Order: sequence, then C-alpha cells, then structure tokens
Amino acid sequence: MKHDDILLLKGDLIVSLFQGRELEILQAIKSAYQIHAKGDSSLPHSNFLRFPNNEKDRIIALPAYLGGNADIAGLKWIASFPGNLALGMERASAVLILNSAQTGHAQAILESSVISAKRTAASAALAAQYLRGEQSLATVRTVGLIGTGLINFETVRFLLATHPNITTLSIFDLSQERADQFKHKCQQLSAKLEIIIVSEPQTIFQNSAIIALATTAGKPHIFDLAECRSDSIILHTSLRDLSPEIILSADNIVDDIDHVCRAETSIHLTEKQVGNRDFIRGTIGDIFNGVIPARSITHPKLQIFSPFGLGVLDLALGQLAYKLAIEQQLGTKIESFLPTSWLERIES
Repeated sequence: MKHDDILLLKGDLIVSLFQGRELEILQAIKSAYQIHAKGDSSLPHSNFLRFPNNEKDRIIALPAYLGGNADIAGLKWIASFPGNLALGMERASAVLILNSAQTGHAQAILESSVISAKRTAASAALAAQYLRGEQSLATVRTVGLIGTGLINFETVRFLLATHPNITTLSIFDLSQERADQFKHKCQQLSAKLEIIIVSEPQTIFQNSAIIALATTAGKPHIFDLAECRSDSIILHTSLRDLSPEIILSADNIVDDIDHVCRAETSIHLTEKQVGNRDFIRGTIGDIFNGVIPARSITHPKLQIFSPFGLGVLDLALGQLAYKLAIEQQLGTKIESFLPTSWLERIES
C-alpha cells in the first residue's frame, strides 16, 4: 500500500476475516483497555448528532488515538435508528476511518457495524471473565439476556469463548418474534445450548450467574434486582436500563469514568442525584493492569459493568481487520486517493 492508497473493507469481508478469531479479538480489546488505562491514548468525548423533534435517532462521532503497539488514529461515525427494526433493517450502521499516526493520511475505510458489535460484546465478555475471577469460570453455566438484538447475540458468541461450560441461555424480549429469531441464531453458535424464552425478566434475575442487558431503552426501567443471585454480574451494555438506586447498591466498574458520566446514562443519572462519582470503584482497564482488585473484598456486592463504548476499541479491531486484509490480499484498494500536490498541478 502506497501512502496515498486507501483500502476499502466491506462488512461481509470483515465478518469473514474475524470468523473463528474470538480469542484474538478478546486480546486486542484487553490490550486497548490496558493502553488507555495507562494514559497512552487520546479520547475526546463523543459528539451526538440529533434531529429536531426526534429523540430516538442519532448519529455519533467517536474520534480516538490509541498508542502502545497500536499507534493508530481514526474516527467511527455510527448511526442508531431504532425505527429501522420495524422496516426489516439493522438498527445501527457505521463507518470507521483509520488514519496513520505518522502522516495523518487515511489508510482504510471500513464498514463498522460489525466491528462495533464485536468490540462491545468482547468487552462485556472480558468483564464477565475478570470480575468473576478465572478460578470460577467453570461454575458459570447459565446466562440471562434481556434484549435480543445483534449486541447480545455477539455477547453470547464471546461468552462461549470465555466461559466454555455455559449450557443454558434464558432470554427475554418485548417482542416474541425477535426472541424466536434470537433463539434460532444462538442455536447456530452451539447445538448443545438449552435456550429458554422467558415471559418476565425476574426469571432471568433469579437464575443467571451473568446477565447481559442490551436494549434500546432511553431511561431506566429496572428498579429492583433483589431477586438476583449475590454473585451475579450485570453486563449493562445498553447503559440506561438501571435506576440510580440499583447503581448505588452495587459494585460499579466502567470503561472510562468521564465518558460514562454523560448522555443520561444510568451512571450519569446517579452522579446527578448524589453529586459525586464515589459509587464508581474503578475501570476495567485498571483491573487488567492490576491497579485495583477484580472484586471489592471489604464490601462484596452485586457487580455491574457499564461500558460507554470507547473509540479506542474500534481502532483496535479496525487495525486487526486491516492487517488481516493486507496479509490475505483482500479488500478493494483505492489507488492515488489524494490529489497531486498543488505545486505540481498544471493550471489551465
């Protein structure tokens, strides 16, 4: 690839490149969290483009730089239009641009809804793995999922990679049709799974060691987790399901404290209610780096992982896809994307 060439990677190609590479993806995400937690990154706040008289639809810009052995910059531009589901379309669509950290030149343009879903799911699976502790992975057999879209499907994929003894999925969705579709898709991941569609979330709270929340809720709708097992881990990837009272009663781990305390997330609502962030024990990157323990020894509580979704994770997986495509000579090369230097142009 010359400095003025760009590689274009379509979504189906990225799916193919990542096939069977769950462990590589998990390692890339863990490494990105570790680099970010050490401060070797640049992560401006996401910018939300919203539309007049439309509270649900948005397009978000996530610029980022990831240092360490990645040394890559870029921008994810991701649209979330929940109404697409009723039209038979995916809720989210996205584009990722990778830029050289040395020249600033764009190196690749990637379809990024695949990358976005996998980085979100992989981060959730890593949190479940490390918060519970490596020694207890064998005891996790039941996972509960609230919300049956792409994010929770990918979460199942990565949980199966980190927790090989999972045997049962309990799933809940407001739409029976989506729940049925989700059950069929998850069966493709493992024919050995027992998949149970439940009629109310309480059944999931009572029986699941790991509970993954991936809904389109815009404000809290869960106000009581008293029925949860004391050792449960809540993967709160949709960020706005839980009431501040639940957040205050839990051991809270996030991906980035400044980022998650905004945009009316449950963590943000809790901060506004109590006027501080003391209820957040730390970040998943600090756990990976050994700065804080995986569990609070003095005050063991239900654990909640609330990841805002960091652009450095998209860069990490985008770079992995780019390297795999280069190695396998795949993708569409756009040659000489940049114009001839203005000093060399012949003016007419």
